[in-house]
Order: sequence, then C-alpha cells, then structure tokens
Amino acid sequence: MTYASLNQPLRVGIVGSGFVAKLRAEIFSQDARIQLVAIAGNPEKAQSIAQEFNIPKVHQYWSELVVRPDVDLVVVCNVNRDHGAVVGQALRSGKHVIVEYPLAFQLAEAEELVKLAQQQNLMLHVEHIELLGGVHQLVMEHLAKVGTPFYARYSTKSPQRPVPDKWTYKPDLFGFPLTAAVSRLNRIIVLFGKVKSVSCQLRYSGENLPHYFTSCVCNAQLQFENGVIADISYSKGESFWLPERIMELQGSSGAIVFSRDKGKLVTADGEKELDAGTTRGLFKKDTENVLAHLFDGKPLYTNHESILHSLAVANAAEKAATTNQTIML
Repeated sequence: MTYASLNQPLRVGIVGSGFVAKLRAEIFSQDARIQLVAIAGNPEKAQSIAQEFNIPKVHQYWSELVVRPDVDLVVVCNVNRDHGAVVGQALRSGKHVIVEYPLAFQLAEAEELVKLAQQQNLMLHVEHIELLGGVHQLVMEHLAKVGTPFYARYSTKSPQRPVPDKWTYKPDLFGFPLTAAVSRLNRIIVLFGKVKSVSCQLRYSGENLPHYFTSCVCNAQLQFENGVIADISYSKGESFWLPERIMELQGSSGAIVFSRDKGKLVTADGEKELDAGTTRGLFKKDTENVLAHLFDGKPLYTNHESILHSLAVANAAEKAATTNQTIML
C-alpha cells in the first residue's frame, strides 16, 4: 500500500502527554516534512510539550483532536485502556494512525480496527520497537545456527520502590499484564509462528487491589504449532529486588542467550559473544519507518497478522490465569 498522494507537510496530532508523547513530538519536530498541529492530554503536561515543540493547539479531550480536518496522522500514546477507542475514532475520521501497543485489550476489537483501516485505505501502525532492537536483530541473524529450536524464554523483572502513582499500576487502565506488555509475546511469535495452547499464572499484591497494585508477576507457557515451548514472564513492582531482562533460545545444535544487551551464541564449535548495543534511538527508527511507508510506500516492519495473533495469545493467557486451565487457540 502506498500513499504517494500525501501532501507535505504531513499534519500530525498527538494523543497523550507522557514520556512517549514528548519523544514522538521531539522526533517529528526535527523532520521538515512534518507539521505538528495539536496535542491532547493532561492539560499541564500537554501544554509543556506544546510550548517546547511549538504545537499550536492543546486539547483536553482526544475526541476533539481526532476529528480535526487539519490532521492527517494521529499518534496514539495515552493510557492502554483507551487505545482502541481513539484508534477507531481516528480511522473513522479518515486519519492514518500510529499507536503504541496494545492496539486494544480484546482481539475482536483489534480485528475490527484492522478491517476498518483496510476498508478506509489508511495506515494503522502498531509500534513494536523491540523488533528493531539489537537483541532481536542478532537473534534473527543467528537463529539458523542453533538448529531446530525447541525452547524459548523471555523474562523481565523491573523493581520499583516505592511504586509510582501512575496508570501503569492500575489494572483497569493498564490491562492484563501480557496484553499491556504484548511485545513479550510478539517477539517470540515473530520467530516461531502460531501458538496452539497457553497456560498462565498471575498474582498481584498491594493494599488497594483491585484498583492499584504494588507488584505483579505474570508467567505464561506457550506451546507452538511447530513444537517450540516458550516461557514468558513479566514482573514489576516492590516485591522484586534485582532487575532482569533475559532472552534464551535453545535448539538441537546450539543456544542463544541474552542478559540485557549482552549475549552469546553457544554451539559445538564454542561460544561467540553478541553485543546488541544500546536501545536508544528505536522510537526514531520506528518513526522513520512509518514516514518511509507513508511517503515512499516502503513496507512497515510490523504486520497485522502477528500483532493480532499476539493479542489472541494474550487474551488466552488472561483466560488461562482466570480459570487455571490450559487454553487452546
């Protein structure tokens, strides 16, 4: 799909006023093809971003921004719960959309949004910057060297003490942990394809449950159609004491193991050090990819099929955690 008829400048509206909104505004402000038109979010924070990057209009409500006739592209980076609603209204208003994951909490809504974008001939890009990062790129480069893969693991632990008073610790706004952090599933699904069954365990802790948690641990076990078994773990909050980010792939001829950005390829021939470098600059790469797609028709680095399947797996994990059963897809 190409959008060669796009006028320059491309007029952009941002929904959200947190860290990612500010980062997107900064990246767009450096591109001569882009005109930042409006931002919607927390009035004080949105006003601050608007002043820093010369955005002429601040809206308190996203519903006002997405219907503006002078906006071509809406960037959605507000609370997870509202992603689906904002994206839907933006698409119905004829806007291209960039949205931070998750696209929506439920698969059915996400499928409707993908269908709507296709019907309207509009771009719907779901950000998954981990696919642009050094770890994923090195795994892709060396995967064939481990032979037939049979086991994968991706685990993150983020200690926070004290836990901030943010929406990311409020289940109704953040969502089920592996939906909110669906990138954990997506990066494995991109490597190994379709999942056939999911089991999952979830535990929250805190004095103000279910409205606010101070710790959560969410562990899922995936069985892929090709036989690979994967463990996915997402944990954060006050109950954790050491940060962790581990990616492990075991195969018939070797293994790839990363701890944070340092990894190794282990085979019968010995060990090879793998350095993934920094994760800085990935949002810039994501934005550049989107603009190359819109202006030049270059393919996006994400695809709707793996995004929707990842959400289906997340929904199955939530059901598995609730029912204490293995869910078949």
